[in-house]
Amino acid sequence: MGKGMNVVCLDMEGVLTPEIWIAFSEASGIPELSRTTRDEPDYGKLMRWRIALLKERGLSLKDIQDTIATIDLLPGAREFMDQLRKKTQVIVLSDTFYQFAMPFMEKLGYPSLFCNTLEVDEQGMISGFTMRCKDSKLTTVKGLQTMGFDTIACGDSYNDLDMIRAGKAGFLFRTTEKIKQDNPDIPVFDDFGELLCAIKKAL
Repeated sequence: MGKGMNVVCLDMEGVLTPEIWIAFSEASGIPELSRTTRDEPDYGKLMRWRIALLKERGLSLKDIQDTIATIDLLPGAREFMDQLRKKTQVIVLSDTFYQFAMPFMEKLGYPSLFCNTLEVDEQGMISGFTMRCKDSKLTTVKGLQTMGFDTIACGDSYNDLDMIRAGKAGFLFRTTEKIKQDNPDIPVFDDFGELLCAIKKAL
């Protein structure tokens, strides 16, 4: 297969950018908001809990966006993305929301982004969220495969495992000890250079 037949699917938070909710938890001084899918694998449950907590504290979408504007990419992420896109098609496949992710996409040179969207009320408060599809990462990877693409995936969290296992190659990046121990068959990397080499080999 030529290189045009591959698509690399990358998780965003924890792989290319810091975890948005952890950064916002620090900025807002609300430690409970630092819970992520590493702690609560049920994403819907986690988001409903976050939205209720934001409402309780009177925090709006703009408050979160103001924090996001101050967050940089993980060091080396832009160079990694540029090198990877010279070799193959890349999609950032994330459970985050367009309202959070766009400043990062600008910093990454506007790669394709498949993610979800937030519902916001007239007061600018987050009132709900719409998931693009069920099991969005796995569903997307399977969809790409039915279109004739081989997929290679990389993520750091529980909600990345299905897409990592479903493709012709998959990797964990800077994940937790628990996830490493539970998934000893998946190669783990902590360095962008090593991850890039592994993906190039898999192509």
